[in-house]
This record gives sequence, C-alpha cells and structure tokens, in this order.
Amino acid sequence: MMNSQHVLPGIRAIEDEMIALRQHIHAHPELSFEEFATAELVAAKLTEWGYEVHQGLGGTGVVGVLRAGNGGKTIGLRADMDALPIVEATGLPYASRHEGVMHACGHDGHTAMLLAAAKHLAASRAFDGTLVLIFQPAEEGDGGAQRMMDDGLFERFPCDAIFAMHNMPGHPAGKFGFLSGPFMASTDTVTIHIDGCGGHGAMPHLTVDPVLVGSAIVMALQSIVSRNVAPLDTGVVTVGAFHAGLAPNVIPDHAELSLSVRALKPVVRDQLIERITAIAEAQATSFGACARVVVDQQQRFPPLVNEAASTALARQVALDWVGEDGLIADMAPLTGSEDFAVMLERVPGCYLIIGNGEGKGGCSVHNPGYDFNDDCLALGASYWVRLVESFLA
Repeated sequence: MMNSQHVLPGIRAIEDEMIALRQHIHAHPELSFEEFATAELVAAKLTEWGYEVHQGLGGTGVVGVLRAGNGGKTIGLRADMDALPIVEATGLPYASRHEGVMHACGHDGHTAMLLAAAKHLAASRAFDGTLVLIFQPAEEGDGGAQRMMDDGLFERFPCDAIFAMHNMPGHPAGKFGFLSGPFMASTDTVTIHIDGCGGHGAMPHLTVDPVLVGSAIVMALQSIVSRNVAPLDTGVVTVGAFHAGLAPNVIPDHAELSLSVRALKPVVRDQLIERITAIAEAQATSFGACARVVVDQQQRFPPLVNEAASTALARQVALDWVGEDGLIADMAPLTGSEDFAVMLERVPGCYLIIGNGEGKGGCSVHNPGYDFNDDCLALGASYWVRLVESFLA
C-alpha cells in the first residue's frame, strides 16, 4: 500500500476536496471529443487558481500555463479526460449517471491528480520557470493527442520535456513504475475484407465460401508471432471480430475480420502488417476468393518510447522521495498502447505508472467493475509537485 507519510502537507490539506472532485468527474463521464463539461470544470479551476487558460485545442482540450521566477525551462504535464462506452457495474454511490458511459480507465483520477498538483503549485510557486498543464481529450483510441498537436500544441506551448502518469491495477497502490526506452506497444487496427461467391447453403460446391476463407486466415495468422517474430521481440495479432452472413442456410458473398495488432519496435510493427497482408491474400487466393487488407489510419499509434534522460530524472525524483520501497521493481514493457506516444515523438519525456492496487482493488481497467483508487490521488499529486520543483529548480 501507499506510504501516506510521503504526501506533501499542502496536498494533504486539499485531499478531501480533490477526492470529491474525482468522484464528481466519475459520476459525469464523457466520451472522446465530448468532454465539454469536464473541460469547463478544468478550465474554471485553473482560472480560479491563477493559470493562463486556453481551451479548444483538439476540440475539447485544455491547457493551463503558470510562470514563476525567471527560469527559461518549461515542463509539460499531461492528463487524459475521456471515458469509455461501458455500462458501469460498481454499485458505487458516485457511479456513472450517464447510461452506457463510464470512467473505466481512471482518467477521472488522472485529471484530479493533476488538478490537485495544479492548485498546490499555484499556491506555493516554489519553482523557477514555466509549467504547462495539458488536459487531453480522446485518449481512448481516437487520437486526441495528435489533434491537440495539429492545433499547434507544442508551437504555442513549447516544452523542454513532457510527462504523463497512468494508474495500473495489479501493482501495489501508490508505488511508481519507470522504464526507459520502449514501454508501451504500438497499435494498429486492421480490417480484412474477404470477397467470395455466395449461394445456397445446401449447394456449397457452387460457391466460394468467405466464412471458410476467413476461418483459414484466422488460423494462419496465429503463425506470425510464433514463426516470424524473433523470440525475444514482442508482437500481438488479435482477431477481435469476425462478421459474415445473416442466415444459417445462406453462404454469404462477403466476410470481414477486424484485428488489433501491437508491437514494441517499429520494425516488428512493419513486419506484422506485411505478414498479415501476405497471409490474407495468399489464403484467399488458394480458395478462389479475394482478400483486401485495410489499415485504419485513424487507429494507428506508434510504440511509446521513454527518453532516457527524462526517465532517469523522473525515477530519481521518486527514488529520493519515497525510496526503493516506493518503486515497482523490475518494471517491464506493456502491450497496451497510449497515444501519449505521439507527443513523445515530438518532445522528450517520460510516461510512468502508479499502482492502483492488487486483489479486489486491482480490478482491470476497461472493466465494468473498475474504479480509480482514491488512496493514490494524494501521492500521485505530490509526485507531480516534486517533479515540477526538481525540473524547474
């Protein structure tokens, strides 16, 4: 569990207020690019605390800027704000009031942690330089980070380094995890369209059955990671959807497979797409059908690569503050993906995690029973304060 003695007194003083704020956001979740009320709440708080506030980046993104002293360095901190299209099943008193929408990934907690740090830093101003707070919409696969960048995020608010934090169930609550280099996987959404020749289910010999072709492709795809990707590299090829036909006695003309493809290295990412394409086309041809592979350009995110110097600094801040016992030992890369990766392609920085708890408290993200662990909020906010004061010393 978290070490509560490490929470900064100024954060402890506002902890209850920030937990209430987190639970309010949890009860009023908003989907990607629909974070209107959340963005207004964030902007109002930042304005109240003396930040220079800019709204509308990437649609519903919010940026807050605070300057102290005469230092020339700038640090950026990012939190995500969007929720997921999931029906909540927690039974909590602050459960979602928006049917079919839920904060099932902890973005409510990320927003509240950064707001808590923002309030403390505005009151103390114990740093020398410029602080840029980035509240991002649409992290959940809809490219909110890129949209904010397309709207001139780093041209208008240049940063020397940027940082983001995500809660992680399954790790002890309040412990911090750091890893230099590739940390999160790329993600590509791939659709395979299979065109056959439909007909009566009683006369399959007069058809080219796309269901059979699709089934052969699904099985053949399983060979890519096991036989094409080097054993010490990471690759994931998941067929998440297979759509074909409407009636049991009709062989359809068309079938469609939807895939999630992930890798930790760009070369492996390219290899996976090449092999998927080759296998799909060859399998279809062998049955007399035709397969067309489409990679969704709106659902493509690169591997998240933490820059070495920024990660070393971020880890050292935590180490000096909470000691080795406060860190997750042997942190390993994750095959989840995160669109903060595109920001890290532009600006050096580090993406870190904070444990959300084990056992019952460690319910997986994207699960109807998940909830952000409020015991972590004050420690996460305190870490942000420590990082800012160290970077802008």
